[in-house]
Amino acid sequence: MVTDEIAAPARARLAVTVAFVAHGLLGAAWVARIPQIKEHLGLSAGTMGVALLGAPVGVVAAVRFAGWIVDRWGSRATTVAAGTAGALALVPLGLSWNLASLICSLVLMGGSLGLMDVAMNAQGVAVERGYGRPLMSGLHGYYSIGTLLSALVGSAAAHAGVPVAVHLTLAAVVLVLLLAVGCRDLLDRSIDVPPEVDDAPGDADAPSARRRSTAVRAARWPLVMLGVIGLCSFVGEGAMADWSAIYLRESLGTGPGAAGLGYAGCAIAMTAGRLAGDRVVARFGPVAVLRIGSLVAALGLALGLAAANPVAAVSGFTLFGLGIAVVAPVTFSAAGNVPGVPAAAGISRVTGVGYLGLLGGPPVIGFIAQGVGLAWALAVPAGLAALIVLLAPAAGTAER
Repeated sequence: MVTDEIAAPARARLAVTVAFVAHGLLGAAWVARIPQIKEHLGLSAGTMGVALLGAPVGVVAAVRFAGWIVDRWGSRATTVAAGTAGALALVPLGLSWNLASLICSLVLMGGSLGLMDVAMNAQGVAVERGYGRPLMSGLHGYYSIGTLLSALVGSAAAHAGVPVAVHLTLAAVVLVLLLAVGCRDLLDRSIDVPPEVDDAPGDADAPSARRRSTAVRAARWPLVMLGVIGLCSFVGEGAMADWSAIYLRESLGTGPGAAGLGYAGCAIAMTAGRLAGDRVVARFGPVAVLRIGSLVAALGLALGLAAANPVAAVSGFTLFGLGIAVVAPVTFSAAGNVPGVPAAAGISRVTGVGYLGLLGGPPVIGFIAQGVGLAWALAVPAGLAALIVLLAPAAGTAER
């Protein structure tokens, strides 16, 4: 029995790690094939841009209802079901025959990814509680590894001339099997109850749903502050992905190959920072790590932009990725540990605000760049990272 008690948390940790890897694999499965899909459908750049909004729209819509869905069916079932639906959405995505079919497939995949995101993070919070030490940063690191692996496989498939439909169908089969086998040991739905639900005096017989609703309202401001932290972080992540190569190429005059080094440095540093982040958070605490990391991100990016040369810029983007790496894991962990609030409900509220930064940040950077130049526009993520330094105490609930 003792052996089973020790093995059960380890199995749950492995299962939730598989879920994070699968989420990364799923989200990046089709990215390398975008040019072939665009060419096959004969879409212009503008029309393709409209189609690409399908996934973000699906994510935002799903996140709004994720807390209720997890409360109804549990984070275990939701993680597997949403992941499976997202994997199956790859099949019609690869078979898209016109703009409408492409958009519908992306909305379905985006919605599945958003729902799975909230549910698997709720599982991550529960496993973290069971271990009694930080684990969330490492889980997000494995998500980044999944994204990288999927992008590499997609690039190899494109290089080998594998048809898009065949590639994405095979990816769907692999992902469905991975979720079915690898996520069997996710924790059951009993972990989805909120921590420390204290009844108000004279309210002992109040229905659980009413007490829970009261707790969520009382936690509104902490969740709003955590959501703003997530938004500040995601604006920077989106800006690095969409604008760093353009800045290096057009503003600093680098070659096409060197232009990609900015985001590569940011992504690699972010992955490394997340894989090492749990030990740092356990040693210094989430608030201190959030402050120091955000300060590194803000100063690194600002100084890199101020120097206005390619080496400094790549270094700045890399430091930004390293500093911002633990922000999302620490924020989600804190949102899942707000007393009296179910983990999925807290995470879904914070994710909903944070994703606004990921989706809206890059276009805003573009509008600002149009007026004052891209260097000044990219200073916005540096300023938002500095704001996280001030908002960091909101993550104190992650101490639990």
